[in-house]
Amino acid sequence: MSSLTIRRIIVWVVSLGLGFIVTGAFVTLILPWMGPNNGNPISIQKYGMIYFLTTAVPIGLIFLVWLDHFLDTRILPD
Repeated sequence: MSSLTIRRIIVWVVSLGLGFIVTGAFVTLILPWMGPNNGNPISIQKYGMIYFLTTAVPIGLIFLVWLDHFLDTRILPD
């Protein structure tokens, strides 16, 4: 495997991992203060797995764009 392929795999794994971590923190820490839950924590199961995935994947793609730019993996065309 070339070093470019390894960098691309690392960028995908790190960006989606960061997307899941940021979404999990947002759902459990920030979202309760914005809704009618009065600051009580919301679990990911109560938020919904489909909603969690449709929130985490786009946030992960935002991380992918920036990591692609800084690590020069050329996943996205110029």
